[in-house]
Amino acid sequence: MITPKLTVNISGIKMRNPVMVASGTFGYGEGYENLVPLDKLGAIVTKGITMDERSGNPSPRICETPSGMLNAIGLQNVGLKNFINERLPYLRQFDVPVIVNICGESVDEYVELSKRLSEVSGIAGLEVNISCPNVQRGGMIFGKDPDLTYEVVSKVRKSTHLPLIVKLTPNVGDITCIANSARLAGCDAISLINTLTAMAIDIHTRKPKLATITGGLSGPAIKPVAIRMVWEVAKAINLPIIGQGGIMDAQDALEFIIVGASAVSVGTGNFVNPMATLEIIDGIRRYMIEHRIDEIDQLIGSVKV
Repeated sequence: MITPKLTVNISGIKMRNPVMVASGTFGYGEGYENLVPLDKLGAIVTKGITMDERSGNPSPRICETPSGMLNAIGLQNVGLKNFINERLPYLRQFDVPVIVNICGESVDEYVELSKRLSEVSGIAGLEVNISCPNVQRGGMIFGKDPDLTYEVVSKVRKSTHLPLIVKLTPNVGDITCIANSARLAGCDAISLINTLTAMAIDIHTRKPKLATITGGLSGPAIKPVAIRMVWEVAKAINLPIIGQGGIMDAQDALEFIIVGASAVSVGTGNFVNPMATLEIIDGIRRYMIEHRIDEIDQLIGSVKV
């Protein structure tokens, strides 16, 4: 029986397997330590960090939908200073790459976050969430505009030596255009997809189920959209892709890998089954043994179309 090699290298981030946890669904690791041995994960992506602590949006800010979940948390987080002083020391205890998701309301905020995080130890890379509104441009989402994407990514690239992953919003007409702007700006990898803008109504009150009216849709309902976008971007640009969106089990993860993802990130699945990541790692390994695949690289982008 073969012993398949699951290790991957995402632009210098060396991972023992291709299974990560997505930003916002795993906190800063502490809430899962009794359920998931963090050392067994491919990587941990932290909850998004802003310069200052944020309390997030008012409740209700989460609700279930058929095969999915709507959320409008509003980037609630402990802020940069508290993250560095109180959360990062905990994560440093484990032999697992830590990727910090950063969020800003201006280009300058992204740059300052990347500079400050580059000065501390224990961080393997940065994930730039460009689904944030630029308050200096009338609230326009960075990741919806190729020029804004290029501007923020290029300036962050100049401010850090760390591997740079850009997380893309799916709420655009042509995902490959945005991905290419991020590539030209100097990013090292692409992470997609983030949530889809959506809405749900309580028919008894005739009011939206979220206080913010709309929110981000995640979970199995968005998986076919995510797979299509990963496939499109994998064909269009030559960069590692971290696929995410509705991954609940090994079969889901394998779909992403086969269409071109070098790694996958589990989000909403962590809420449904806290052990999902470990089961997915085992499932990928069993699939490779069954199909006599020696290395995960042989599976990446092996789709037949």
